[in-house]
Amino acid sequence: MTLDQLKVGSSAIISAVGGNGALRCRLLDMGLIPHTRVTLQKVAPMGDPIEIQVRGYELTLRVEEARKIEVEAVKS
Repeated sequence: MTLDQLKVGSSAIISAVGGNGALRCRLLDMGLIPHTRVTLQKVAPMGDPIEIQVRGYELTLRVEEARKIEVEAVKS
C-alpha cells in the first residue's frame, strides 16, 4: 500500500521510496527512508495535504507525493 492510503492514527514502516530525480532526493532528505516508522496524524478537510509524524517531527506532504512512498502497515 502507499502512504496516502493509511488511516488517521495508523502507523506503517516505509518499504520503498519512488519518484524520480529531485523529488526522490527531497523525500529521502526529509527522513522518509526505508525501514522508518511513520504515523498519519491529520488529513486536511479537502483531503490534501496530509500530516505525518516521522523521526520525532511532523511533516506535511501532498497526497501526490505520499503516493510515491510504499509502506507496510503495523499495529499501533
